[in-house]
Amino acid sequence: MSEDSVLASVRREIDAIDEEIVELLNRRAQVSKRVGRIKSGGSGQVFKPGREEDLLAKLARYNQGPLPLEHLRAVYREIISSSRSLQRALQVVYLGPEGTFSYFAGLSYLGSSCEYTPRPHIEGVFASVASGKADLGVVPLENSRQGSVGQSLDCFMEYDVTVQAEAYARISHALLAKDGDLSAIKRVHSHHQPLEQCAGWLRANLPHAELIPADSTAAAARTVARGRGTSAAVGHVRLAELHGLNVLASPIEDAPENWTRFFIISRTPNQAGGNHKTSILFTTLNKPGALAGVLDLLASEGINLTKLESRPIRGRQWRYAFFADLECDLLEDRYAGALEKLRSCCASLKLLGAYPAGPRLETARQENGEEEE
Repeated sequence: MSEDSVLASVRREIDAIDEEIVELLNRRAQVSKRVGRIKSGGSGQVFKPGREEDLLAKLARYNQGPLPLEHLRAVYREIISSSRSLQRALQVVYLGPEGTFSYFAGLSYLGSSCEYTPRPHIEGVFASVASGKADLGVVPLENSRQGSVGQSLDCFMEYDVTVQAEAYARISHALLAKDGDLSAIKRVHSHHQPLEQCAGWLRANLPHAELIPADSTAAAARTVARGRGTSAAVGHVRLAELHGLNVLASPIEDAPENWTRFFIISRTPNQAGGNHKTSILFTTLNKPGALAGVLDLLASEGINLTKLESRPIRGRQWRYAFFADLECDLLEDRYAGALEKLRSCCASLKLLGAYPAGPRLETARQENGEEEE
């Protein structure tokens, strides 16, 4: 049998498998629509991160290869996203414009079947969710190298929203330009943080280029796409496809282990199970040892504290609120006593939400289409 005959036979086998996959996907879609009809008479909660993470974990146990686990997860995140949209289209807002790391984090975690709308600042994301104009919001909370995003923490004090889920996205940068000649680059545009994160690479490879701060990496890419071929932008590698640019180099960040933690926020509490973490916002009584009392209470209840940060309270000079992450679902019945004690020893306590431990998302892809290592 010739090589062409063998190849044709294998392709027919693939075609037959694809037909089966399409049939099964449509069967799944029919069941999802039935679920949507059932939910229409109840709480109507479409996004259930705990249930989704449990499903992905179960599929990982089923997977025997050769399909890589990350590929399986990416495929199923899109299947889940489609299933949600068959029940009800989710309106998602994010820190824009399109092409920011918040946008790609939302796309990687929630899938492409949501309706995404940018907001020009973080407070706009919170306001849209709190007012009911959007179902979900994607906000950056902290970066592994540069610490917490203070504006996000402040907005939790101002707006009545809850945390539905978290996700960690690797922050990786590429140099993007209209033409493919690195030696022709005279100006580099980007947000000031990526310029700082890639400073070593830029000094070594473009020592004479002018570095020009922009409002965002996406705005920088737009500027380069509309300008001359002597300018480049630093940003997400997938901005090249969005704006018709070439990838001159990727990755170019000086430190490879750079991650940002994002919160998915909504107006309603997470009513599904499968939660492993709780975020709270509290103030203490104005007396010595007040904060120590809160920490001692958590320790005595066997609750691990994984993050604690203070923020000044707007309009109350020299008064502070504390943001904390707890390694438990504080809303479970077994913690009812601990929660009551916590309320009694705090001046105020706001439960920001219980949610599953977030996945690590590889949102960037190399020019050849393969995921970054």
